[in-house]
Amino acid sequence: MNLAQLLARTARVFPQRPAIALGERPLCSYGEWFRRSAAIAGALRGRFGLHAGERVALFMANCPQYLELLYGIWHAGLVAVPINHKLHPREVAFIVENSAASLLFVAGDPGEVAQAWADGLAGLPLVSVDAAEYRQLASGDPIDVVPRAPDDLAWLFYTSGTTGRPKGVMLSQRNLLAMTLCYFADVDQASASDSILYAAPMSHGAGMYNFAHVLVGARHVVPESGGFDVAEILALSQRYRQVSMFAAPTMVHRLVEQVAECQSDCSGIKTIVYGGGPMYLEDIRRALAVLGDRLVQIYGQGESPMTITALSRQHLADRTHPRHLERIVSVGVAHSVVEVMVADAAGGGALEPLPAGVTGEVLVRGETVMQGYWRDPEATAATLHGGWLHTGDVGVLDGDGFLTLKDRSKDVIISGGANIYPREVEEVLLRHAAVAEVSVVGRPSAEWGEEVVAFVVCRPGVPAPVAELDQLCLAAIARFKRPKDYVFLAALPKNNYGKVLKTELRCHWQPAGEN
Repeated sequence: MNLAQLLARTARVFPQRPAIALGERPLCSYGEWFRRSAAIAGALRGRFGLHAGERVALFMANCPQYLELLYGIWHAGLVAVPINHKLHPREVAFIVENSAASLLFVAGDPGEVAQAWADGLAGLPLVSVDAAEYRQLASGDPIDVVPRAPDDLAWLFYTSGTTGRPKGVMLSQRNLLAMTLCYFADVDQASASDSILYAAPMSHGAGMYNFAHVLVGARHVVPESGGFDVAEILALSQRYRQVSMFAAPTMVHRLVEQVAECQSDCSGIKTIVYGGGPMYLEDIRRALAVLGDRLVQIYGQGESPMTITALSRQHLADRTHPRHLERIVSVGVAHSVVEVMVADAAGGGALEPLPAGVTGEVLVRGETVMQGYWRDPEATAATLHGGWLHTGDVGVLDGDGFLTLKDRSKDVIISGGANIYPREVEEVLLRHAAVAEVSVVGRPSAEWGEEVVAFVVCRPGVPAPVAELDQLCLAAIARFKRPKDYVFLAALPKNNYGKVLKTELRCHWQPAGEN
């Protein structure tokens, strides 16, 4: 079982079918895509001497080469390590080192990238997709698809942990194939006349939806901007029709506002799969009113990619159901290849499901759940305790199996679909000599879903200028993790055990009586 066979199959049957486009410009057919990926695979095995199971990292914004490289990596029997292109160089260097990547593909000038990362790369070979060297790789001699076993590692996805250090989620060939089949069973019916639009990062969930669309021979469209631009997306949807895309709630919000304000034509959009953060009731109702019945929600984690629960188009559209409003603020029902249980996971005993309507931790097991964390057996054992994935999310199941999330026990902040872990930001801010204590929480944001706010206690008589705190963050972590606001306090609220009460911090912007 090798995921590269999905592309090989479609390329054999429909070699002339349009495959990849950059904006409105067609780039290659399925036959050409397969040939280029097979040539890249040949170079990875021959020129670079890589062996099955070695890791190849990708650090770049969305571009057509991303798709060629993913399948070239799998074709060669290797493991893809896609890295969020917004990460700070130090964060990237950690992932490259931790994954023991043998090669790194970047965009732009590789010399500038190496200089920016200094010693973090430690002589790792770099190839830029914008250089002549890459064009030579993609035009060389192809090789046959290297066989892989179902449980062989395919995708190493780094997700931030509560300790502030990213953890590598090990996703196998089997995991990703099961996720792909779930797309057809639980999310949407893709067809050859569809186009999948990559407006969200291909290093994350949006990129994982390539498989389903490769299987049916659909077109893959990368926007010229490489990201999310509302006007561009609407124009491309009119050009291609039947366009599907994955979007974070903040992206859905922007699209809704544009369509409503300008009376834009969104008829070319077939499906918007949203996830990666909370979508509030009024936002969902407005989106349905403005965009029509084009929405599907998924709830997943890197540890069970895109496949814990799904709220179907039919459930969102069923306005006559007596519990319609309750259902549309849920995250739907379990995907076809997983079991979802809400349990008292903190009890320490045997895991037993809680009754319907009772809140507990969300647990998952099934074909899409990760193999574990890369080179981290302790974290693996803790997260997969009892044979279930412990998500750290708190939720409740109703009698019909619909899951509603209540909170995130890990205090993760989800801003614009990206996970931000407070401790990571707190540790950076504590480096400032004037900072005695700090606690970071998420504040509701109409645009981003949540935004980072830091509550800071300064040392007596030593102020901490906001500009210096900003610069400290910019020097150490990705820009999107930097606090949007700082609140200076004389002391942090704590319980008898000295634990900071973040619920009290959130009361700074919540109405009286809520927490």
